[in-house]
Amino acid sequence: MKELKDVIAENLLNLRQAKKFTQLEIAEKLNYTDKSVSKWEHGDVTPPVEVLKALADIYGVSLDYIVTENPEGIIVDTKPEKREFSNKIWITLLAVSLVWLIAVIFFVYAMTLQGVTLWQIFVSAVPVSCIVLLVFNGIWGKRAYTFIIITVLVWSILTTFFVWMIKYVVWPIFILGIPLQIAIILWAMMKPRNKR
Repeated sequence: MKELKDVIAENLLNLRQAKKFTQLEIAEKLNYTDKSVSKWEHGDVTPPVEVLKALADIYGVSLDYIVTENPEGIIVDTKPEKREFSNKIWITLLAVSLVWLIAVIFFVYAMTLQGVTLWQIFVSAVPVSCIVLLVFNGIWGKRAYTFIIITVLVWSILTTFFVWMIKYVVWPIFILGIPLQIAIILWAMMKPRNKR
């Protein structure tokens, strides 16, 4: 009979490989380092019970599955995780569509009641959409997407300012985007701080 730490290590390795996760992906979900995940899977260290429970939830199995030697008859269910990811995407898209609905309402209002065609409203909806995406990405997104969203946000703010001030010579405002873009790239190149 194997030691419990070896059973846990083997099951964690098999579950991760069955789900096709990398050690880094698991580490990010748990706010640990990939080195910690490697130690768990090699049996060097046994994770705390709360981490085992979190891993069981990620893999769609019970805690018993993780601590049982040669667990048979239990199929790893990937559907709950896919459904959760899908729901997050739909919630994010609904929030962004609300921004565009408000933009359409303002456009129709300006056109019908004021007799003015304010197409700039739709350009203004882009940075607002980026802010909404940034919030949702901060809640459950990936770090890499943050920099893409911030890049679009910076350039869309500059474009919005330009289209609202089109009567004036404001094209040099786009020059501001260059150092901002460099700062975003440098920020993206920084390694994130390990929490544990």
